[in-house]
Amino acid sequence: MNEIVLDTETTGLSVKDGHRIVEIGCIELENLIPTKNKFHCYLNPERKVSEKAIEVHGYTDDFLSGKKKFSEVVDEFLSFIKGKRLIIHNAEFDLSHLNNELKLINKNKIENEVIDTLTLARDKFPGSLINLDSLCKRYRIDNSKRAQHSALIDCDLLAKVYINLIDQKEPSLNFQNQDEKLNILKKEEVLYFTKVIQISEEEMKKHDEFLKINLKKNYFN
Repeated sequence: MNEIVLDTETTGLSVKDGHRIVEIGCIELENLIPTKNKFHCYLNPERKVSEKAIEVHGYTDDFLSGKKKFSEVVDEFLSFIKGKRLIIHNAEFDLSHLNNELKLINKNKIENEVIDTLTLARDKFPGSLINLDSLCKRYRIDNSKRAQHSALIDCDLLAKVYINLIDQKEPSLNFQNQDEKLNILKKEEVLYFTKVIQISEEEMKKHDEFLKINLKKNYFN
């Protein structure tokens, strides 16, 4: 199954407050390798962008006023993600906004299989910072282009983070596999990791003589 790394930018945090989507970015992965297939659009949210949201992504009302509405891109968007697993960081946020947009135009909500990289990161690094910037830093992914949030740039970074999150690159102490490979602990067999030196008969005689001499000295002293 091909996967879609997806991100959105919005006018604010909650759909309950009437906030809408202003940008959608999608990058397709095939066997974890980005393809040339991308979906990207800016959207006219048909409402004002909150000041806090502008601080995050920089998209002003003037910039967005001439963009297409969600209803004008929805068919292309749904076709792009159809039948593909979605990779999203904090999926609850993006899906709530996407499903709200679909609801407003009487479309069914998204039913794709979803992997939330926030959950993956929380399980892998409990107690650590797991936002996108922190994960980029942890995996030494260059995020210098991310001066502000941008759906397509964030998708590119998230694709790299996702690959690292699910990859088994870190060294692991799998003693069971090591035992199987090295045949350790076979019946009536001991595997030594130090070199065993055989003693000659002459050396044994000299050793016995040394012990006799020293035993006499200790006894009489």
